[in-house]
Amino acid sequence: MANDSSADHSCADLGAYVKKLARASVLVVGDAMLDRYTYGEVTRVSPEAPVPILTVTREVAMPGGAGNVVRNLIALDASAAFVSVVGDDQAGSDLTGLIGGQERVEPWLLVQNGRTTTMKTRYIAQGQHLIRADREERIALPEKLCERLVKIALDAMAATTVTVLSDYNKGVLSAPVCAALIEGAQKLGRKIIVDPKGRDYARYKGADILTPNRKELAEATNMPVESEAQIVTAAKALIAWYGFGAVLVTRSEDGMSLITADEVHHFPGEAREVYDVSGAGDTVVAALAACIAAEVPLVEAARLANIAGGIVVAKVGTAVARPADILAHIAPATGALQKIVTPSAAAEMAERWRLRGYKVGFTNGCFDLLHPGHVHLLEQCRAMCDRLIVGINADASVQRLKGPTRPAQGEAARAAVLASLASVDLVCLFEEDTPIELIKLIKPDVLIKGADYTRETVVGADLVESWGGAVALAQLLPGHSTTATLARLRG
Repeated sequence: MANDSSADHSCADLGAYVKKLARASVLVVGDAMLDRYTYGEVTRVSPEAPVPILTVTREVAMPGGAGNVVRNLIALDASAAFVSVVGDDQAGSDLTGLIGGQERVEPWLLVQNGRTTTMKTRYIAQGQHLIRADREERIALPEKLCERLVKIALDAMAATTVTVLSDYNKGVLSAPVCAALIEGAQKLGRKIIVDPKGRDYARYKGADILTPNRKELAEATNMPVESEAQIVTAAKALIAWYGFGAVLVTRSEDGMSLITADEVHHFPGEAREVYDVSGAGDTVVAALAACIAAEVPLVEAARLANIAGGIVVAKVGTAVARPADILAHIAPATGALQKIVTPSAAAEMAERWRLRGYKVGFTNGCFDLLHPGHVHLLEQCRAMCDRLIVGINADASVQRLKGPTRPAQGEAARAAVLASLASVDLVCLFEEDTPIELIKLIKPDVLIKGADYTRETVVGADLVESWGGAVALAQLLPGHSTTATLARLRG
């Protein structure tokens, strides 16, 4: 039985499943990597050779490979155990620190003396990848280390619900290790999801779900995979040969196909725009695993994984999909309400704008009972930048700052009114008394407050200037304030 699953499930049903992801507990075993991103600007060519000169402005490091699956699980509010191997080098130490610094992660990163930790460094200018430099070695683990890894993984497997084998062909998931883990999962009654690599899928025999992309499926089966019918034929061949419970084939912009022995479901592409495909496969695997661990039925789990993959390709760099992102995709806001976003979404949009050459501005306030003074201030703010993000104090924050009778309007109403202004590009609520954490996330190019402040009293001024940003003061419109307006209303 085959069907197009684009409209099989209601928004309400899918939204309810997303909210269950915090219950998920997933074990990830596989090849850990360190991903480095070096951002900069290219304005000239080297006189030494016909190559561009990258003036570095920012460097970012994050877990890659199987570590990125873990990172995506945490973003989905799931918990994760992670078993892998790193080298006794600086990259291994950095990766261990990054993994261990995440919440809801139980890391087991075993150290192999003399091993080179896989590290991929991407150089990016004006949003375009210039080159990628890889440092790696593909060496099988010593027998004793394999035995230790399997023992730790089986112990962690007993304490989790679903196991992901994230294979990047760097030596961690050898055939004996895969066989031992799959056998262990069967004995424990745990599901195994495999993100495969290479041509020999016999080492994954008995896994519950396999997640190859179209190219990997063709290489593993030596079959054509251009059409949906051909994909189904190749996937069913894998199921027959190796006893897989299901094969979920990712088809890039064409979406995904879920094939079992009895059913076929095709999911159309969900990406509204494609900006960067880095790590999208890891997002799909993580979302699928989290859904299965949260007892979401397989078809719905695949649908949500497809949505998550579509979300991350529209983001910058190796990104993640969060529950709020998925919920917004399932039931998108319309009109001005589309401008109201989470802090993480605001940060991601700010990064995208910067890469396109836009100057990002930020201001903040309670904005209780919007009046002409606010409108005047925000119009000035917008004139100082190309895109303006407005941080707004949540209700609890306003109460602490203004007293128990404030705010006069709830946070949802205040955000909606702000979002309706043409001068405002995004609105973002923050729970703290100051916007300092939001400023750290967004990293604005210009921080703007009213002229009733001085540069010294603007929260975050030093921080913004530390990365080359500016602080500006906007003129106030006399005779307007929320306090005075409320006083007049109360008589």
